[in-house]
Amino acid sequence: MSKTMKAVEIDGFGAPEVLRLAERPLPQPGPGEVLIKVAASGINRPDVLQRLGNYPPPPGASDLPGLEVCGTVVGGAVGQAPGIVEGARVVALLTGGGYAEYAVAPVGQCLPAPAGLSDVEAASLPENFFTVWSNVFERGLLGRGEGGAGETLLVQGGSSGIGVTAIQLASAFGFRVFATAGSAEKCAACERLGAARAINYREEDFVEVVRAATDGRGADVILDMVGGDYVPRELKALADGGRLVLIALLGGAKADVPLGEILRRRLTVTGSTLRARPVGFKAQIAAQLRTQVWPLIEAGRIKPVIHEVLPAAEAARAHALMESSAHIGKIVLAW
Repeated sequence: MSKTMKAVEIDGFGAPEVLRLAERPLPQPGPGEVLIKVAASGINRPDVLQRLGNYPPPPGASDLPGLEVCGTVVGGAVGQAPGIVEGARVVALLTGGGYAEYAVAPVGQCLPAPAGLSDVEAASLPENFFTVWSNVFERGLLGRGEGGAGETLLVQGGSSGIGVTAIQLASAFGFRVFATAGSAEKCAACERLGAARAINYREEDFVEVVRAATDGRGADVILDMVGGDYVPRELKALADGGRLVLIALLGGAKADVPLGEILRRRLTVTGSTLRARPVGFKAQIAAQLRTQVWPLIEAGRIKPVIHEVLPAAEAARAHALMESSAHIGKIVLAW
């Protein structure tokens, strides 16, 4: 095995063009980590934020971007988790380093690649599925709030990678889902994936649509990537006892929040980021995904949505596409 590899590095913060293909030393797995020969790497919004200098890697993480890969285990702490053995085809959630021919990942953050999926399809899974599961079902408690099994979910940005995952997951578990998107094409895609109603936020008020569609009750859980001035509107769109879960702040980090409404209607405003959480936390999510979600993927009830696959050398073009928001689903780099 060579001692070096090709990798996409950030050559100074700025526009997509700062991403460049370079030679890097092969990463060395530490205790409890495996070395993966990467076949495909998923592109995520946090990668863009890191390239802009707004989302630094946690201490000890690789400076290379990339939070998810699919590939083959070629060394390290093999055999410490079911199916994670040398030669196994796996997907992995990373804290960085995914834009490379080789990457290291904690064993607990690896899962067998679902049967029937290509490397590209499998690479699109980890970041979105770990995020949606932990925020919609664990933090947002969908189906375990005041509305019980009949609860509803509103997904902001339904055509994003996170959005298509949230729509499919919640629908597969029998929940009614609403989603927002910015065009008729994107709204139609959300409804094909299982949304009961997609809302074009450029033409409709999501608060009015959701409340009308629920007989005035509102959504029980809202998954939000926008923040900013969406927050007070989202509180109006929530049912009594509802939960607003923030996972990104693309619309701004400050909001004028009506605290009285939170008190009066028993609302919860919460949120999380995943990258800096400890391995043990992510391993718990991985175990839940393996038992409760992976069978749905292998049965074809949940399918990866791939917008475009680009060669790793064209990572800059992939980032430009991500920033254009023209995509529906995931953008993936192939090695």
